[in-house]
Amino acid sequence: MDKHAMAAFLRSRREQIRPEDVGLPRGARRRTPGLRREEVAQLAHISTDHYSRLEQARGRHPSRQVLQGIARALRLSDQERAHLFSLAGEVEHNRDRLPSREVAPATAALLKRLADTPALVVDNTCQVLAWNPLAAALFEDFSALRTADRNILRRIFRPHDQDPTTYRITDRQRLMTTAVSYLRVAATHYPDSAELRSLVAELTATSADFARLWNSQELRIDHHVRQVFLHPQVGPIELDFDVLTVPDRDQQVVIFTAEPGSSAHQNLQLLKVMGTQRMDAPV
Repeated sequence: MDKHAMAAFLRSRREQIRPEDVGLPRGARRRTPGLRREEVAQLAHISTDHYSRLEQARGRHPSRQVLQGIARALRLSDQERAHLFSLAGEVEHNRDRLPSREVAPATAALLKRLADTPALVVDNTCQVLAWNPLAAALFEDFSALRTADRNILRRIFRPHDQDPTTYRITDRQRLMTTAVSYLRVAATHYPDSAELRSLVAELTATSADFARLWNSQELRIDHHVRQVFLHPQVGPIELDFDVLTVPDRDQQVVIFTAEPGSSAHQNLQLLKVMGTQRMDAPV
């Protein structure tokens, strides 16, 4: 346990949290920046003396429960939370829970700025967390799906009697292998997650392709690849897609781009106009 480094870290984080950020009144006589020590202690459900000693590098080794309470009180990101546990000489094993699926405001703002480029945010279970309108036009209208169905694994390994026109690409095997690889990594990080076990069991029971890939133990994650999307209305669209990892979360931003002036670029512009409407939908 690095008492002095942890004390400095706690002080710096406390001073950056405004009272109104955690639902507390600012008051007229507040002298210290950020929260008071007693406020952090109250939010973390520990004694003020215990927390104060930690900030003064005089405290005893905090329990995992105390560290979790402090992390919640200071609104620590996943990366900051892991750092706090490391300073305390602990390794936090999130074996039975998945990371937060909340998309950071900066990431959501990035999607909005990419108006001419399909982009979406997924987590390591291939759950689609956020998307821009052009991504919905390229893939499908995610807003029309139940939250549980906004999962790329469920969409590409679904039974064949469902709509076969979405998620059509020329190298489908590569997409399937990459998606299963992400799930394999998540299962390693969170081996006791009931949600992950349920998802694997569901896909294994409904898809022979998934069962074969899952049992193969193959691990292949592409961060840059070119694929041809076979869109049911506008035809083939050759796109590069890049996977950017969000630093403090188990999330990725996937961005699809086309060569300027290419037919693929023109087709993206057409998709932008069409949106998610289906030209072949029955009247």
